[in-house]
Amino acid sequence: MSGRVSGRRRGRIHRAWFVAAVTFVTIIGAAAFRSLPGLLIDPLHAEFGWSRGTIGAAVSINLALYGLTAPFAAALMDRFGIRRVVAAALTLISAGSLLTVWMTAAWQLLLYWGLLVGLGSGSMALAFAATVTNRWFTERRGLVTGILTAASASGQLIFLPALSWTVTRYEWRPAAVTVALAALTVVPFVWLLLRDHPADVGQKPYGAQEFTPKPPPVRGAARRTLRVLASAVRTGPFWLLAGTFAICGASTNGLVQTHFVPAAHDHGMPVTAAASLLAVIGVFDVVGTIASGWFTDRFEPRRLLAVYYALRGLSLLFLPMLLAPSVHPPMVFFIVFYGLDWVATVPPTLALCREHYGEDSAIVFGWVLASHQLGAALVAFLGGAARDAFGSYDVVWYGSGALCAAAALMALVIRRRPAPAALAPATA
Repeated sequence: MSGRVSGRRRGRIHRAWFVAAVTFVTIIGAAAFRSLPGLLIDPLHAEFGWSRGTIGAAVSINLALYGLTAPFAAALMDRFGIRRVVAAALTLISAGSLLTVWMTAAWQLLLYWGLLVGLGSGSMALAFAATVTNRWFTERRGLVTGILTAASASGQLIFLPALSWTVTRYEWRPAAVTVALAALTVVPFVWLLLRDHPADVGQKPYGAQEFTPKPPPVRGAARRTLRVLASAVRTGPFWLLAGTFAICGASTNGLVQTHFVPAAHDHGMPVTAAASLLAVIGVFDVVGTIASGWFTDRFEPRRLLAVYYALRGLSLLFLPMLLAPSVHPPMVFFIVFYGLDWVATVPPTLALCREHYGEDSAIVFGWVLASHQLGAALVAFLGGAARDAFGSYDVVWYGSGALCAAAALMALVIRRRPAPAALAPATA
């Protein structure tokens, strides 16, 4: 069968690239919800009188669930298929975002944006990209990981300027409706075009020498997810990867994505200008993440991580001195520099998960991603609380810079080769 299939497909673009393209577009559509929280802090504070700490708590719940759902979503994809899980997640995101339009109390923000959108977004997390990459590619995995990771930044680039303009001109409710429609629009593309496994279309994974039959559905998704975690926590690399990725989330999603716009606005910068700068970070994030995937295929991942975290920490230490009422060249330099490093950490982190945990790497990466989002959730809340307490975000910028320096050292401690016990999948 493999010879017949490979002969029929010879000379054509491999189906894996089309699946990667659909995945890319799907993540772009889902990225709308990630562009909105930083734009909601000031409008919700002004309309309802809720403290920034309360609003930050909703974002914190969202980010935490985004991470905690991810490892279970990877196992659910093994049980029910990628497209079913992703279509359901997009629908949940759409419902949660739409319901916020009618909220009148803070607990509703915690429920709709925190719980519903958090659960849906967790199923659309990077574990989705990891599952697609693991199933459809045996070569170019680093590059594909970089491309799919960049999709979220591309979505930010598309939606952030439009949403900031909408919030400024029409207030925040139309922006929430836009997010709901964007997520819902992608569902038909996922259902009609995405396929769960290369065997579904009679092909080998890209770069594979032999045809791989589609494995049977894996039952007991929750038990398997917890069993993989129980195995991983007994290994040193897991804790180092989880620790560094928690700092990654704290210094990106939790800090810059959530608090950059209100922090810049504190210094007199218009919201639309600050949101545009955040969108420009997305432009260079695409370049940096794809380049990081290319580097990961060629250089030692742990050294790449050390460089990325060190440079990020350095840039955050300078940010408080750069915030001003208008955009000036040093701020533009920060945006470019920081954007190149935004999620460049993902390809080498995922490569280290594959190296140490084999077939269970997507689920292990889901747990590592959970730590990323828990770090983001903590700083999303603490950033708002610090602003309420001190009147500025300076202490949070400096603290995050110091954490990034610690992450650089932790990355270098990760051993290069896994111990024999770490090579065996937990399901073996």
